Amino acid sequence: MPTLRLALSQVNPTVGDLAGNAALVRTWSRKAADAGAQLVAFPEMMLTGYPVEDLVFRRSFVAASQAALERLAADLAADGLGDLPVVVGYLDADGPPQVSGDAQPGRGARNAAALLHGGAVVATYFKHHLPNYGVFDEDRYFVCGDTFTVVRVGGVDVALTICEDLWQAGGPFAVARQADVGLVVNINGSPYELNKDDIRLPLVRRRAAEAGATIAYVNMIGGQDELVFEGDSMVVAADGTLLARAPQFVEHLLVHDVELPEAGPPGPEAEELADGMRVLRRAVGAIPAAPAGPVADGGTMAPVADEAEVWQALVLGLRDYVNKNRFPSVVLGLSGGIDSAVVAALAVDALGPDRVVGVSLPSQHSSEHSRADAEELAKRTGLDYRIEPIQPMVDTFLANMSLSGVAVENLQARVRGVILMALSNQEGHLVLTTGNKSELAVGYSTLYGDSVGGFNPVKDVWKTLIWRLAKWRNADADARGQTPPIPENSIGKPPSAELSPGQLDSDSLPEYDVLDPILIGYVDGDLGRDGLVSSGHDPAVVDRVLRLVDTAEYKRRQSAPGTKISIKAFGRDRRLPITNRWRENS
Repeated sequence: MPTLRLALSQVNPTVGDLAGNAALVRTWSRKAADAGAQLVAFPEMMLTGYPVEDLVFRRSFVAASQAALERLAADLAADGLGDLPVVVGYLDADGPPQVSGDAQPGRGARNAAALLHGGAVVATYFKHHLPNYGVFDEDRYFVCGDTFTVVRVGGVDVALTICEDLWQAGGPFAVARQADVGLVVNINGSPYELNKDDIRLPLVRRRAAEAGATIAYVNMIGGQDELVFEGDSMVVAADGTLLARAPQFVEHLLVHDVELPEAGPPGPEAEELADGMRVLRRAVGAIPAAPAGPVADGGTMAPVADEAEVWQALVLGLRDYVNKNRFPSVVLGLSGGIDSAVVAALAVDALGPDRVVGVSLPSQHSSEHSRADAEELAKRTGLDYRIEPIQPMVDTFLANMSLSGVAVENLQARVRGVILMALSNQEGHLVLTTGNKSELAVGYSTLYGDSVGGFNPVKDVWKTLIWRLAKWRNADADARGQTPPIPENSIGKPPSAELSPGQLDSDSLPEYDVLDPILIGYVDGDLGRDGLVSSGHDPAVVDRVLRLVDTAEYKRRQSAPGTKISIKAFGRDRRLPITNRWRENS
């Protein structure tokens, strides 16, 4: 049986940066060649970044992607890499974008993969299964492909597929068995969700059995707005054996030698098979000679705790949002509480302490321990710490306006927001907001106050998980012989907005260990009132919580973007009307 040395390039593209993304392909193709690779694959829509959303509708962008692909093929040959087959994702089209009433059926923008060799585009493949759920709107943007592309490489028949093709039975992977291919390359832009890696390997194994072929699965890493991609690239044999697996959340070149069945006699260039797909066969010329030595980088990914996985996702999502949008630094309010402490620690891990500004914004209701906890966190992390008392500004407002109760509480939050945004304007920082998913769910925030900011690293993190993350981060620091970043008092004290004397979150909300399971069932699980009550939750508490969630949609619609880590994040995943008279407890 022939042995093919595969290289899977788990890299971090940027949406719209065609030149930069092409440069990544050239750089990592050189690394693959130096490692003796005979075939290298890059992620879904590598050239354009993913997802490109409504950029698809710009003909200039589609044309630029097509031109960049042709130019990349020539550049790889000029780099001395013309004999290395390179699989790369890009945006293609076989007609104008479908934005008008005269769109032609079966023609339009395509989520595409190409195999480059010898300075040319040897073969292309258009994604067959287009996801249209959760964060995906690919039916809005793309036309599905009906051609199954098989390329003969080094005596092995290699099929090209893209992401969602793997997540559905039938289609390309059923055709792969009929076409008798030896290897299926699956290029991906598969966003992170907690425990998705536990689902992915069994899924790849099922498709390997369905195709009767080895699968090379390559996924991108990096943050793109709310989404973060964790990599987790892998090679799985036809019998389900995991041959190699890349680490999560880092750029990585996974190289592995795979024994594959030798291709049979050449079949017809085009033939009709099941599932309405037509098989198109191509062949490349000479590829790099089989390497003499053993593979330099194989191995499998070591499992990590859920908290470690989430922390890495949040750090990567924040770092890429800041860096790809060219913000020099971030600023956030430090209250001494657990949420701002976790966000500050994430920011320092993502950017370094010299790019993080923490501002204590005390009022007359701020406790001495809260001020001390904020200062202690600043000392532990080394961030730029400042104190801006808000009471003189609050008093000025109150001297000119007659306010009481919640209006005064909200005024304090909004004065804090004004200060943070002023620092942003003056010094160029991105303001980080620190509200957790539990607070966003029930509307426990002040519009244009504590909700102010350009990015929220913990937007998709339930309050109970916030505490777990804090404890994990401190324990991890201890294990490494480092200073734990989060003061123990911030973790242990009862949460409070400190906007009125003696105020606690529990004055307005159920305890979080009661609240979060209801929210998780309602928001993430789409359970209704009856389902939540039958799960054992108190009916009166359920009614109260659901009423809070339903009436806070207008606040969530105005909230800052934040990294998605769950199956259903606010924003892309969960879209409900603001004007809505349906109530679960009506």
